[in-house]
Amino acid sequence: MDLGIKGRKAIICASSRGLGRACAMELAAAGCDVVINGRDKAVTEAAADAIRKETGAHVTVVLGDVSVKATQDALLAACPEPDILINNNGGPPPKGFRELDRAAIAEGVVQNMVTPIELIQRVIDGMASRKFGRIVNITSSSVKAPIIGLDLSSGARAGLTAFLAAPSREVASANVTINNILPGVFDTDRQKTATKRMAAIKGMSESEIVSARMKDVPAGRLGTPDEFGKLCAFICSAHAGYITGQNFLIDGGAIRTAF
Repeated sequence: MDLGIKGRKAIICASSRGLGRACAMELAAAGCDVVINGRDKAVTEAAADAIRKETGAHVTVVLGDVSVKATQDALLAACPEPDILINNNGGPPPKGFRELDRAAIAEGVVQNMVTPIELIQRVIDGMASRKFGRIVNITSSSVKAPIIGLDLSSGARAGLTAFLAAPSREVASANVTINNILPGVFDTDRQKTATKRMAAIKGMSESEIVSARMKDVPAGRLGTPDEFGKLCAFICSAHAGYITGQNFLIDGGAIRTAF
C-alpha cells in the first residue's frame, strides 16, 4: 500500500534502537525524510547508515537526550517544519513505588510525559497551518493494565494519554492527528536487558524467563519491531486522517479485555 507520505518530513525520538528505529525505518521506506535521535553516537550513526542503505531515504542524525531542551532545539533546527513526530523515550528502571523519592518521580514524569508535550507544543501549530500532521506517542501496555515495578513509567505515560485527549480533538479539523501506540513484550535490546536482570534476580536462565512470559501472550511469541514500525507508519499515513485520540494496543492479546 502507498501510504501517501512520500516527501514528508519526520522526527523520530529515541530511534537508534528498538521500536523507535523500526518506526524510522518504515517511515523512510514510505518515502519520508527522517531525523533520528539517540545518545550513543556510534549506535545512532550505524542506525542511520542502515536506514539509508535499505530505503535510500535522506536521514539526519541528532545526538542527545530528548528530555534536554538543547536536544529538542537541535531536532527542530534539523527539521523546522516536521509533518510527522514520533515521541519515544526510555522509561525509568523498574522499582517498587515505596523506593521512589520526589526527585526520581519528577525525572520519570519529565521523561515520559513532559518531554513529548513540549515537543508537541512546538510543532503542532505549524502542522495545523499546513493542514497535515501526524503525532504518535509510544507509551506502554501498562497504561491499560498494571505491571508491578513500572508504576512511575505507567503513571507518567497514562498522564500523557489523558493530557492529550482534548488537544487531539482540538486540531483534528486541520488534518492533524494525535494517537498512542501501547506495546507489550517486543524482541528489543531493552527487553533482552530486562530479561537478563530478571534471570539474575530469580536464578533462572534467560530462556526460562522468556518462556514464562510467553505463557501470558496468546500469540505465543515476542512481538517484532518490524510489525510495530508498520503499525506506526500506517497511523502516520495519508489514509489515517480520521483516526485521532486513540490508543493502539499491540501485545499479542496479552491484555484480556473486550474494550
